[in-house]
Amino acid sequence: MDPAAGLALGSALCLAIALVLARVGLRGHGVIAAAATSVPTATALMWLAAPFVLDVSGFDWRAVGIFAACGALFPIGQTLLSFATNRLMGPALAGALSNTTPLFALGFAALLLGEPVTPGRAAGAAAIILGVVLLSLGGGGVRRDWPLWALGLPVLSAVIRGVVQPGVKLGLGFWHAPFAAALVGYTVSSAVILSLRAVVGAPSVTARERAMFMVVGVSNASAVMLMYAALARGAVGLVAPLVASYPLFTLALSAVFLRGERLHAQLMAGVGVTVGGVVLVLTG
Repeated sequence: MDPAAGLALGSALCLAIALVLARVGLRGHGVIAAAATSVPTATALMWLAAPFVLDVSGFDWRAVGIFAACGALFPIGQTLLSFATNRLMGPALAGALSNTTPLFALGFAALLLGEPVTPGRAAGAAAIILGVVLLSLGGGGVRRDWPLWALGLPVLSAVIRGVVQPGVKLGLGFWHAPFAAALVGYTVSSAVILSLRAVVGAPSVTARERAMFMVVGVSNASAVMLMYAALARGAVGLVAPLVASYPLFTLALSAVFLRGERLHAQLMAGVGVTVGGVVLVLTG
């Protein structure tokens, strides 16, 4: 298997683990309290590891600026939106609806990096949209007790990831250091969420809940570092669709660990069509 593909699939698995764990932790708390624990925890661990793994030989201020700009959006923007969607819809449906990331990633990759969008990828995009429509319908026994406006949350999350992936790829062209991209991005995101918490406030969490959010943060950070490592080795057109396959892992983990998750035929069909579109994007 292509190393970039393996890293991207590893990122997808870590994203799924974070989604399922976050569903448990979010039962009693808002998204700001969760993000204010998970993102700074991951940032602190990265800084502890930095003296041992950060390669500064190719340091470039242009790359730092790009990584910082991406960090203002990701992971914090995506984390807040993911937590909010997760709380409203559950991890299986939230993960599936966020699966439109390749549409935006491929578009921005074409604009920023000149990567081509082939007819096969266009067909894959259409299939992804069809899958999202199937997932959005309330019929067929699929639980839909969330408001219609909530559909905008995972789509906005997908837009953020779709912008950030080619943006980070661009920065890696100046400084080929995936760990640096994650470190700078997470540092900026931590500053954003801690400032937001100071302004709006957030309820305190118990030691057990804090531990849960910390694990979520480590899982999300692992997903980000694996994704950036994949982007350093492969094209956005390869990495974005494979990372977007995480709803499959989410469904499997939800079925095993979240007994309350209702996985119906229409939901699974929607995920199947969506992931089929991802495959078309990948092979097209």
